[in-house]
Amino acid sequence: MRTATIVFAAYLLAIVLTAVWHRLPIGMIAQSAPDIGALTAAYLGLTARRGLAPAMGGAVVTGYLLDLVSGTPAGYLALTLALTCVIAYGTQRRILVRGTAMTIAFSGFVATVAGVLGWAVRVSQGMPRSAVSLELQYVVVGTLTTMLLGPPIWRGFRRIDAAFARTQRERDAALEGLAP
Repeated sequence: MRTATIVFAAYLLAIVLTAVWHRLPIGMIAQSAPDIGALTAAYLGLTARRGLAPAMGGAVVTGYLLDLVSGTPAGYLALTLALTCVIAYGTQRRILVRGTAMTIAFSGFVATVAGVLGWAVRVSQGMPRSAVSLELQYVVVGTLTTMLLGPPIWRGFRRIDAAFARTQRERDAALEGLAP
């Protein structure tokens, strides 16, 4: 239920954010919205409680829903977010989830990894892609916007985790950013 709630919240946030983002008067940054899917997949991977399967399922469902909304080929974001979830699951969980500075840095890392993985998936599957300079520009600008919005998004996910906590200790740990 926790994973489904996080996926649903990420889906709603992605719909609202992409509808509003391109209308903001922010110049070049408006062309690259924050990667909500990558943040969600990384959060699910970092906070996986009983193994990787539920987190991976949540990442795949998030990716598929974002595939449907964004118009990308079915399965492209699902595969990219599944790989992002695996990479986040393999990182040191206790250090990277705590504090604003580390959350910003980890959000940047996640966005960069997701951008590179997305490019690798497009290359391996023969999907259309832009020139390398445009791809790099997209990854850099997407990383910056994701770094800006990473901490409030993760704070929202932590509140969802706290709502599903069974004890006060788990609730406090979730709000503080400690992985279970």
